[in-house]
Amino acid sequence: MLPGSLVLVGAGKMGGALLDGWLRLGLDPGGVSILDPAPSEHIIAGCATRGMHLNPAIEAIKAPTVVVLAIKPQMLNEAAPIIAALLGPATLLLSILAGKTIADLHARLSMARAIVRAMPNTPVAIGRGITGAVANEGVSTSQRAVADTLLSAVGRVEWLASEALIDPLTAVSGSGPAYVFHLAECMAAAGEAMGLPPDLAARLARSTIEGAGELMFRSPDVPVATLRQNVTSPGGTTAAALDVLMSEHGLGRLMRAAIAAATRRAAELSG
Repeated sequence: MLPGSLVLVGAGKMGGALLDGWLRLGLDPGGVSILDPAPSEHIIAGCATRGMHLNPAIEAIKAPTVVVLAIKPQMLNEAAPIIAALLGPATLLLSILAGKTIADLHARLSMARAIVRAMPNTPVAIGRGITGAVANEGVSTSQRAVADTLLSAVGRVEWLASEALIDPLTAVSGSGPAYVFHLAECMAAAGEAMGLPPDLAARLARSTIEGAGELMFRSPDVPVATLRQNVTSPGGTTAAALDVLMSEHGLGRLMRAAIAAATRRAAELSG
């Protein structure tokens, strides 16, 4: 799937999840080099058994087809000279660094002509993530296809018309898993307040969200509003709860405020 070699710079949780997805998809491990100053046991073992190159000499890496940046954003300045040495005129730079714009990357890596900025979320670890991506004008059609294949290995990909959409996307999907986890916490706490044993309330909340998420996943053509309506009998218990959640001061208003706050903070971090 990749006409050349790939260098992964940073193989932590997100970088490691991407790597696992690529290998499942059939990426030739012999064409993969990993640069990480403190690789996990999982990465060390994978390199030893599958023939990937762990921390090779930079001069031994010849103009890779793709360089994927998955380091911590605050490490970019320190790592920039090493990354710059990897880039050839035809190399695609694929960055998942939160808060680092295409302009930030180009300012530190002037050799980078083709840049894709992507924002995956944590469910990529199980192959069920969603990633927003945007390409600069230097990315060719074939390079965009390569980026799409690499990102699709761990979930869905949405290509954005403008980099300005990265911040609200981060607020919705990048941070979104935390909102869902907090919903499970709130549901469990409310059930406990109604007399359920704490462990039972936690299991009920967690299993309900797991099942509802799977139902959405298996019903891609059904609007979520329809799924909600299918559960709601007029005058029933669900309707009584939704009267509260869908009121003027209910969940919709809270979620708009939360997404707005996250979007503002993403913009601040992007500087």
